[in-house]
Amino acid sequence: MIKKDYLIKALDADKQVRVILASTTGVVEEAHIRHQTSATASAALGRVLTAALMMGSDLKGEDHALTLRVNGNGPAGPIVATVDAAGHGRALISVPQADLPPQAPGKLDVGGLVGQEGYLEVIRDMGLKQPFRGQVKLLSGEIAEDLAQYFMQSEQIPSLVALGVLVDTDLSIKAAGGLIIQAMPGAQDDLLQSLEENVGRLGPISDAIYRHESLEEVLAQVMEGIAYQQLDSKPLAFKCKCSRERLGVILSGLSEEELADICEKEGGLEITCNFCNQVYQFDQAEIDAYRSK
Repeated sequence: MIKKDYLIKALDADKQVRVILASTTGVVEEAHIRHQTSATASAALGRVLTAALMMGSDLKGEDHALTLRVNGNGPAGPIVATVDAAGHGRALISVPQADLPPQAPGKLDVGGLVGQEGYLEVIRDMGLKQPFRGQVKLLSGEIAEDLAQYFMQSEQIPSLVALGVLVDTDLSIKAAGGLIIQAMPGAQDDLLQSLEENVGRLGPISDAIYRHESLEEVLAQVMEGIAYQQLDSKPLAFKCKCSRERLGVILSGLSEEELADICEKEGGLEITCNFCNQVYQFDQAEIDAYRSK
């Protein structure tokens, strides 16, 4: 089993396709622990978070960010993941305990939990006045198929996308990861067919992550019979940007009447971050201190 969270990128020798491969077991396990997700919710949340981390690997600036939002009509509610250029990601699922019976043994019903009606949205914030937004209707709610449709419709890039989360019987995450293969203009059909056959033999990406010791081993199977070069490697981690100081700034913007009413009823203020479930408690003295700054 791959024991660390990271991603790698590769190009074939003729630069006809690019490959992004990620292992995210620890990242998804952290998300599961923080949100106490059900088995199917873990799979849905993990797929969205893994996809966002792979897409965010193209970010360059320290202040750049990518947000992937999946809003379907299923019981999970909206799922959101936000990542930065350093490979840090955080995510939330609106109803963490939502669950559905498996479609078959070992096959969680992610599409049913997410819903087939709704949209997938990508927001790229590159530090400009307005972020770039792209949106497509959901195709299946399984995330990978929906993301492939997004790449084709919004970016005109034919893509093969595989996302997987293997959930253990105790609800911990046994393995999680993803694969994106994108065709460059002029990519030859025989090359694409070879890649599809290789990926088919590889099996579910979460199983491949569990069976192998490194992403490099998985990449070798994906590119079997095809000359290629590995370009990049980047560590991945679950990391939230919330902090007491950031929330203090938000508190300073509330009116005295609002704060006084809350403190009178509760004796203080408690704020929970939606992305990581970290709880911050502020007493009256702290609130007064932030307001005086």
